[in-house]
Amino acid sequence: MAAKTKIVQTTGKRKQSIARATLYPTGKGIVRVNHVPIQHIRPNLARERIMEPLMLAEDTANKVNIIVRVNGGGWQGQTEAARLAIARALVENNKKLKKTFLDYDRHLLVQDIRRKEQRKPNDSKARSARQKSYR
Repeated sequence: MAAKTKIVQTTGKRKQSIARATLYPTGKGIVRVNHVPIQHIRPNLARERIMEPLMLAEDTANKVNIIVRVNGGGWQGQTEAARLAIARALVENNKKLKKTFLDYDRHLLVQDIRRKEQRKPNDSKARSARQKSYR
């Protein structure tokens, strides 16, 4: 029984964004992202993406409180990072959710490793070649 009452801390990353989620096992289903209740998060797309793991977890999500701190990057990267951190925290709390999350979307538990391509020497961009001048 003692294993169920421990506080769970997880992280999620996406591009430049880093999210740290803290799950408190005794709660009422309160989720806050950067001190803002999840119901007040804008844009709506961001709120819906963050709520996906909570909707899949239903019973587990209603019995815990989750506090997420996100910084760096843009709003979409922060949304994906928060979503990853929340899903990982819920799985850490209830191992049975892992298969559900993986079947729904692999990126709920596995970080997206894509990054911005490094710019090349003597050029202003990563890929496009410099303009050629004949005169």
